[in-house]
Amino acid sequence: MGKVKSLEELMKIKEQALKDLQLRGETGKRGKITVAMGTCGIAAGAKETLKAIVEALNEHGVNDVTVVQSGCMGLCEVEPTVEVRLEGQEPVVYGRVTPENARRIVKMHILEGRVVEDLVVKRGEV
Repeated sequence: MGKVKSLEELMKIKEQALKDLQLRGETGKRGKITVAMGTCGIAAGAKETLKAIVEALNEHGVNDVTVVQSGCMGLCEVEPTVEVRLEGQEPVVYGRVTPENARRIVKMHILEGRVVEDLVVKRGEV
């Protein structure tokens, strides 16, 4: 790899590296939950949110959804943020996801297939 010439080029490299990292371990899975773990997310409680998601999935015996961490999604004002991608559906980004809201997302979106409308901050690609 040559010398990086601009901030834009560096950001593209970072984005591609994050995408490549997130795609690992997804074979045979019907979906993926991504928890933004940038500095702003962690400060807003993303570690507790991540823990609540994993616990809720385990409690309900869900093993066909991968949980991954990412850097900042650029939605700092609504951290902690969580993106849900399920097979055949558009991605949904939820904001202000407390541990309680994380359990609601697992129950409603992952188990029942219903988007938790009051937490949605973005639909489609981030």
